[in-house]
Amino acid sequence: MVVNSAQAVADRYADFAWQQARGESDAHEELTARISQDPDFCDFLAVSLPHGNQQQPNLLLAAVRYLDGPHAEQGPRGDFAYRSWREWTIRHWDDVRDVMMRRLARTDEPARCATLLPVLARLPQPLALLEVGAAAGLCLHPDRYRYRYDGGPEFGDPDSPVVLPCRTSPGTPVPAAPPRVVWRAGLGLDPLDLSDPDDIRWLRALAWPGPRDNTALGTSAGTGTGDAWSGGTENSGDTGNGGRTGNGGVDVADRAGRQLAAVEAVRNAPPTPLVRGDLLHELPALAAQAPPEATLVVFHTAALTHLPLERREEFVRVVRSLLVDRPGHWVSQEHHSVLPWLPGPRPADARLLTLAVDGRPVALTEQHGRSVQWLAEPEPEPV
Repeated sequence: MVVNSAQAVADRYADFAWQQARGESDAHEELTARISQDPDFCDFLAVSLPHGNQQQPNLLLAAVRYLDGPHAEQGPRGDFAYRSWREWTIRHWDDVRDVMMRRLARTDEPARCATLLPVLARLPQPLALLEVGAAAGLCLHPDRYRYRYDGGPEFGDPDSPVVLPCRTSPGTPVPAAPPRVVWRAGLGLDPLDLSDPDDIRWLRALAWPGPRDNTALGTSAGTGTGDAWSGGTENSGDTGNGGRTGNGGVDVADRAGRQLAAVEAVRNAPPTPLVRGDLLHELPALAAQAPPEATLVVFHTAALTHLPLERREEFVRVVRSLLVDRPGHWVSQEHHSVLPWLPGPRPADARLLTLAVDGRPVALTEQHGRSVQWLAEPEPEPV
């Protein structure tokens, strides 16, 4: 969306409040709804920020939280709190804008490993994982978490502080163990360094304040399986396809706690290369570093939303070309509108992601890894 007027900004914040924050974060829903009804502030944002990704509502909210603005932990609630938040944001605008211009609203959701695992575990082992759109690289470590599907027994790394619960539909090939990963690397525009306290602070700022959701507590201190089949929201930007889950949203302590526990789970692992660069230009060279005896898996989760359609099409051509002469697969987990040419039915709930292997949809997944609804047996063919 090209934002060039106060009305366009207002529409974007209203859409964010209704389509993404509703049911996932009451505080962010109220805040973005109030911004959408504040023409003076929308005009201020329209003239103060460039067009494009810097106008993402979640980027503004995270920047204020990162700077410890008012109501940073729970979000401003009520008219007085909103006026306080608004006044603080304008007064500290130079700092807020600086954060928005140098940061991306792209975070990692390690719980998505639970929805990727039914695919990854069935591919020829061992695997070489290459994540496109990586932030902190937390999704590159599916072998360093624990999992529990449908309230069944836990499996995975017994020493991991992270437990990822997930609901499945009949027919889902629930794995018995994580995949064997022998190589991993990530590619992103602004990868985060897990040893940098400032990057960890930004990762926490991206976690939304919201009501507790028993389906995704995400650490060994408390996990539940829940009943939700509907979708959530994507923390990394306003994709326009988020919304309400069956049991509500995840509160900030849960989501931030899950991310920080995942950080601890991977912090002491061998360093994982996270390359800063353009996904089209840098991908071939990075993929060439993968060991030839491993199955190369180029994957991305809710990462291509803000690319123009022609760039997404070019990206797919590049990925397919990389997998012509070596064993490998392309695994995508995106909203169906991001890869509109994929075959198969569109989800009745537009808030779900479509999980596909080599361009063939195999499941619908909740955006924070809470559920998998299987569509077909995953028998990927070489690209």
